[in-house]
Amino acid sequence: MTTSISDFIKEKRKQLKLTQPDLAERAGVGLRFVRELEQGKQTVRLDKVNQVLALFGSKLGVIRNIES
Repeated sequence: MTTSISDFIKEKRKQLKLTQPDLAERAGVGLRFVRELEQGKQTVRLDKVNQVLALFGSKLGVIRNIES
């Protein structure tokens, strides 16, 4: 089973009993960003996603295929 980033963040936030404003404040991002992230908005900044994920000991990266 695959979990989306939005589902992962929402589940972790609820496990820690944080509101969206609490999460935004702790992660140093705006409340609007947290709401859009949890709603699965497809155009979000990776650096800000990682700010939120860092609270849960996780991060997201890009794997590049470098051809010779």
